[in-house]
Amino acid sequence: MAAEEKGNGRLLAISDLHVAYAENRAVVEDLRPRSDGDWLLVAGDVGERIADVEWALGLLKERFATVAWVPGNHELWTTPGDPEQLRGEERYRRLVQICRRLGVLTPEDPYPVWTGAGGPATVVPLFLLYDYSFRPPRTTREQALARAYESGVVCTDEFLLHPHPYPSREAWCRARLRESEARLDDRDPGLPTVLVNHFPLLREPTEVLRHQPLAQWCGTEHTADWHLRYRAAAVVYGHLHIPRTTWHDGVRFEEVSLGYPRERRPHHRQGRVLRQILPERGAA
Repeated sequence: MAAEEKGNGRLLAISDLHVAYAENRAVVEDLRPRSDGDWLLVAGDVGERIADVEWALGLLKERFATVAWVPGNHELWTTPGDPEQLRGEERYRRLVQICRRLGVLTPEDPYPVWTGAGGPATVVPLFLLYDYSFRPPRTTREQALARAYESGVVCTDEFLLHPHPYPSREAWCRARLRESEARLDDRDPGLPTVLVNHFPLLREPTEVLRHQPLAQWCGTEHTADWHLRYRAAAVVYGHLHIPRTTWHDGVRFEEVSLGYPRERRPHHRQGRVLRQILPERGAA
């Protein structure tokens, strides 16, 4: 049975905290709920070092009623400076283990049901990765990768995100898709969902990227209808570092990145770092 918690707070979200940067670490230290009932969705890329992820999520769990985390690509990197040199699935499972000790929800836990204002809605933390299908039309994966290398625009995942024990990142993505679909199909179909994933579930948000070759590391075409198929009240994602609200098929998509200090947006400087997901702003 899904975990439930009642309250009159807000369902909030943020992603791409990148706490290795001192400026971002200070932002995280300042994050606080407005009420005891506030929940926080953390949509990946907290940091590269496992100890940094543990620090940030532990701090946030002390302050917010419920915290749910999904991994980004940076948490899955195995960097030379991290004392914990775990790779692939083993690294992900280690992060899940830490979250469970902290009381932070993950894609491996029962889906919580938000029953506050704007609810009820099933909150669905997802870990889906990507399969290079956001590549230019009429090109193969090999062709798209070759063009990326030729242009010098290559995601660091190619060097630091190891899919072990899967033979490739695409294979890991396929396994995650199968598992996630099975769980989503088994949820309460009477409730709308809030889908939370680090990568966008649609290709369209990647069309504003300055360097288009990077889109192939941003998601999978397999999820193109999930916002309709699973009755999403909202879709939360990060990764692109382009915080904004867009609408697709009448469904609200929220890109909630904090991003790197050099990318800080005016709305961040004004203190509006956390994005309100439910209740929808302006709703009666």
